[in-house]
Amino acid sequence: MNKIKILWADDEIDMLKPHIIFLESKNYEVTTCRSGTEAIEQIDTQNFDIVFLDENMPGLTGLETLSEIKEKRADMPIVMITKSEEEYIMEEAIGSKIADYLIKPVNPNQILLSLKKNLDHSRLITEKTTSNYQQEFRKISMDMNDVNSFEGWAELYQRLIYWELELETIEDSGMFEILESQKLEANNQFCKFVDKNYPDWFDKNAEPPIMSHTLFKEKIVPEISKSQPTLLIVVDNMRYDQWKSFEPTINNYYKKEQEVPFYSILPTATQYARNAIFSGLMPSDMEKLFPNYWLNDTEDGGKNMFEAEFLESQLKRLGLDIKSEYHKITSLKAGKKLVENFKTQKENDLTVVVYNFVDMLSHSKTEMEVIKELASNDKSYRSLTQSWFKNSPLLEIIQQAQQLGFKLILTTDHGTINVKTPSKVIGDKNTSLNLRYKTGKSLTYENKDVLAAKDPKKIHLPTINMSSSFIFAKGDSFFAYPNNYNYYVNYFRNTYQHGGVSMEEMIIPFVVLLPR
Repeated sequence: MNKIKILWADDEIDMLKPHIIFLESKNYEVTTCRSGTEAIEQIDTQNFDIVFLDENMPGLTGLETLSEIKEKRADMPIVMITKSEEEYIMEEAIGSKIADYLIKPVNPNQILLSLKKNLDHSRLITEKTTSNYQQEFRKISMDMNDVNSFEGWAELYQRLIYWELELETIEDSGMFEILESQKLEANNQFCKFVDKNYPDWFDKNAEPPIMSHTLFKEKIVPEISKSQPTLLIVVDNMRYDQWKSFEPTINNYYKKEQEVPFYSILPTATQYARNAIFSGLMPSDMEKLFPNYWLNDTEDGGKNMFEAEFLESQLKRLGLDIKSEYHKITSLKAGKKLVENFKTQKENDLTVVVYNFVDMLSHSKTEMEVIKELASNDKSYRSLTQSWFKNSPLLEIIQQAQQLGFKLILTTDHGTINVKTPSKVIGDKNTSLNLRYKTGKSLTYENKDVLAAKDPKKIHLPTINMSSSFIFAKGDSFFAYPNNYNYYVNYFRNTYQHGGVSMEEMIIPFVVLLPR
């Protein structure tokens, strides 16, 4: 193994001989010099792993030397060492992206800790994270067999997401594969749980989880007040892990007051789940009470055209006398227009923004090869949505809301899953086209891949005709017709879809935040 090479610049380097001997005994190679000019010459002629730089040297100061080294080697970790505790020096050094800042006199262990922190950082994190997950793996595996409640499954899914985000930052791909297989097994067990319990959640005497149709009344209404405007953002198709990737950026403007998971209804599809949020009703009730607003899968026309009307009727039904406004953003242009006019929303008690980008991204992944390349797995899908969010009008809207003192509620209608396993299905020409659920009559399918609702009324779904049923794909399955099977499978495998039964689609975030 090559020795780590250190350059140490200090005009009193002779006084540091004991430190250098200590580091050499730990197998570090130390090159010394007495001025900033010498340090820059050394950087030009040799490769170093890290530089220790005295701030107060004759000739070029430490800060001037730091600036010149960064121009030549922007990635070089530099540790500033100074006698001075003046704040402006500290701020200048931190602004120049130093790796560490030490106040003299320093002892050898401080130097060693700084080296470990900056050079062994990723290795130490990898080892610790791997060790911690190995212990947690056993606990999750045992807990998975005992989970028998919707709260338990939500908590287990959040644990898996936590470890997925921890493991994605380390270099041990083997551990990540173990987690993937654990998620697969968890989804298998979760699908059995939903198959067995979902219909009972609609029983009069049941104590169900918060679901799409009860979310507004149970969770959103208690947050609305006349004393502070509320901004409700529904990011279409946002999974729990994507919220977690947005969270650090939002934390710059808002502090989290509450974060709870809730359950999307089945099908986990926009026309069902999002309409349920805004109407406060299940789909069969929407069809009955609002026949002008509801369209079934097999009918032509937009299925989410009346969310504002559904919201207005729910507000009336709940007796809420508030000023509200609804916006649906489906393009960059519409997002920018809302940013320009956002100050006018201050007059509302409730401003609702539905932001469709994540949905557009996941759908376009099946259409555009570039997106398919950029979002080939969950890690890259998260990264892509995070990159979009940081440069989006949505973030500008959140920034403006913070400046205007809005309470922020962030949620979604359903999640999405990367589908990998084709499952054959046969239906007549009136069968719906979604890859993760089908509704129609005389459906033939592979039982092992499917949660079937032969009587849709039991789970409050509309029946298109007397013998209609619904089927939902489990786990990472997707439906494919036998004709042209291979083309269909190759085209849709490894794309992000929704409508079925999985933790990713059903267990989704509801977050309340207050402005910083």
